[in-house]
Amino acid sequence: MTLLKEVMERPLDPGYAAAAARRESADAVPRSTLTKAWMALLAVLLGAVTVTAAVELRKPQPAAVEARQLLDEQIAERQEEADALAAQVDAVGSEVDALRSSALEEVSPALLETLRRDGVQSGATAVSGPGAVVTLRDASTLAGAEVDPDTRVQDLDLQIVVNSLWAAGAEAIAVNDHRLTSMSAIRSAGDAVLVDLQPINSPYVIVAIGDPGDLQSGLARSDAGEWMVSLSNFGIQTSVVGQSELDVPAGSPADLYYAEPVESPTTTQGASAETSVPGTTTVPDATPQPSEEQGVDQ
Repeated sequence: MTLLKEVMERPLDPGYAAAAARRESADAVPRSTLTKAWMALLAVLLGAVTVTAAVELRKPQPAAVEARQLLDEQIAERQEEADALAAQVDAVGSEVDALRSSALEEVSPALLETLRRDGVQSGATAVSGPGAVVTLRDASTLAGAEVDPDTRVQDLDLQIVVNSLWAAGAEAIAVNDHRLTSMSAIRSAGDAVLVDLQPINSPYVIVAIGDPGDLQSGLARSDAGEWMVSLSNFGIQTSVVGQSELDVPAGSPADLYYAEPVESPTTTQGASAETSVPGTTTVPDATPQPSEEQGVDQ
């Protein structure tokens, strides 16, 4: 009974009760003005140190700024050099094409016509004529707002539209002035859309040469028509417009890995002469010939 009475009347251990009493008495003693002043001064000092450290950490270092400026200048210089070399390549290519055409007009007009036709099919020759223009534009977003990937045109969207245009009878296609050939690829790298490893931005303008009516009707009946309608649900704007005159630039020339000698249709003194066509590569016969030491079987 004594134990139960002790538990009922004094449930808290005497040691805990004494500690609580001391804490209450300490809190009851008012702090002096000097103590409050020291605490305020300490708080101000800690705040000033924290602010100074944050400013110093966020402040750009002179060495980093100079290195960044140097890199920016080098990038600009290399870009100018690349643009100049690209313009030089285009000029030399145009000169080679002109010389080749001039030489073949007299030697072999049929071969010249074949080269022109093959140039259109391979994308090495610029094309003009009627066609259709398909435009895809990213959905508009507020400045600073997070961009939803579904509201942006993806590489898959361009692939579907381009393949449908080929199926509808397009003779030549360019995406943002990048000519598409049999070796072209439309891919993505992060948020960027690439055509032949060159980044392009919205709006994405697809120019197709061909019969405007066939291209528009074929695109509407294909999977691309339904796909473009579904894109409007995400705010992406699409349009298809027929044009009577469009220009598609020439693409990059394809690299030749194999070539064979071209024999002339005419022979002189019983020996076949090889016709050297400007702009082409002639590879001699690589068949090994027996040496004098080996002899020839009779």
